Amino acid sequence: MKQHTVRTHKSAENLPRTEQLAWKIAEVATDPVPVEPDVAEMIGNRIIDNAAVAAASFTRRPVASARTQALAHPYQPGATIFGLSPQRRVSPDWAAWANGVAVRELDFHDTFLAAEYSHPGDNIPPVLAVAQHCGLDGAALLRGIAAGYEIQVNLVKGICLHEHKIDHIAHLGPSAAAGIGAALGLSTETIYQAVQQALHVTTTTRQSRKGEISSWKAYAPAFAGKMAVEAVDRAMRGEGAPSPAWEGEDGFIAWLLGGSKAEYIVPLPEKGEPKRAILETYTKEHSAEYQSQALIDLARRMRPKIGDLSKVESIVIHTSHHTHYVIGTGANDPQKMDPKASRETLDHSIMYIFAVALEDGSWHHERSYAPERANRPETVALWHKISTIEDPSWTKRYYSYNPKQKAFGGRVVVTLKDGHVIEDEIAVADAHPLGARPFGRTEYIAKFRTLAEGAVSSAEQDRFLDAVERLTKLKSDDLGGLTFSVDPAILSAPTTPGIFDWRRAAPAAAEPSVVSG
Repeated sequence: MKQHTVRTHKSAENLPRTEQLAWKIAEVATDPVPVEPDVAEMIGNRIIDNAAVAAASFTRRPVASARTQALAHPYQPGATIFGLSPQRRVSPDWAAWANGVAVRELDFHDTFLAAEYSHPGDNIPPVLAVAQHCGLDGAALLRGIAAGYEIQVNLVKGICLHEHKIDHIAHLGPSAAAGIGAALGLSTETIYQAVQQALHVTTTTRQSRKGEISSWKAYAPAFAGKMAVEAVDRAMRGEGAPSPAWEGEDGFIAWLLGGSKAEYIVPLPEKGEPKRAILETYTKEHSAEYQSQALIDLARRMRPKIGDLSKVESIVIHTSHHTHYVIGTGANDPQKMDPKASRETLDHSIMYIFAVALEDGSWHHERSYAPERANRPETVALWHKISTIEDPSWTKRYYSYNPKQKAFGGRVVVTLKDGHVIEDEIAVADAHPLGARPFGRTEYIAKFRTLAEGAVSSAEQDRFLDAVERLTKLKSDDLGGLTFSVDPAILSAPTTPGIFDWRRAAPAAAEPSVVSG
């Protein structure tokens, strides 16, 4: 890997294109290095993982709304939408939108955390949609997804967004654009322009993950994927983008990140170096914010040691800066302690999550968030006894580049009313590559079958999984099989009509009168 220093440059300095981060990203995307077998295997795992989460979420209102919007844009050859027949196609940007929301709605797929945090699996919907629409084969799809993961992971390693209250989709737009460009085999110049355009239009604030969190948390990555498709399309037509997007005097770093004096170090592969960043990422066993994964596992482990939870006086979670300030009491969000809070908010409350995991000894993507579950008096009482504090040792491990030291857990101190203290700690989730039960292909398939049960027929599950097993050999006509269809009756989740439904939903308006003058 080569370390690239990225900083603001005055316009008078005339920073050469070849020295700009966007150009270096484009060079990585256009480097025709083969996708290695273990990387291809993991890409298949993540395609299964995304489908698993989509199978559990496609009847939820945000997903149904996004799907309805997409269906207003039929297109041939087009791309598929989760839940629908592979023959029913929509414009690739809208397929990326609908499938992106389905993948993110339950906060239940892969993650990578470093200087910033991310869900790199969000790259898959836009790259797959374009591959289906453009008639690419499995090898091209693998090349594109590997590039998308590579760029996002390395941007996440080098540039922190959340300290400046910028949402992490600002790394996803460029990575998805690079992945699409790699899949299509575009030129460095074209990808350079597309990456910058994608950054420019996907920079938003972190309010989407603060306070009363709404369904936009699921829509935001889908928006970045949709914008990436459009950015690549414009660049292919010869259109340019704000340049240099990161380093410009009025650019991203100067005014939205660390300012004109800030420097960032972004690692990127050397020419000819394989793209292996996907192997550094990890999925979720539980449908909750990643920092809660290990702590859910720890709650399950501590539960029998504590016994009667009514005897608990207090629970303090000693953890990293990120966990404390984003999903802990350090966020100072009263909504994180409110039993009437939205699912999205409870998903970002480690106090709620730890309380429920202690009580139930398990975690479920629907039951654990149900309003009646959140409003149980005994749950609320336990929940409000839990707090977090930042521990510098856990913060250091959170930001470590050494995979054996890197940790996302913490130490939990439970004090009982009689003064007895019970302590335990955990570094990584059980499903993490270094955890007690690392996920492999078998576990990904089990996750898919569990979440698809009752919605996707066994035969359709088998057909989809068979397509993934043949990923490296898929022909262009086969990529439409990387989805699943369900009984149309299941998809009848109602959505409130919007602009795209207006002609069907609104009464016919009277013809305006013509007045001659």
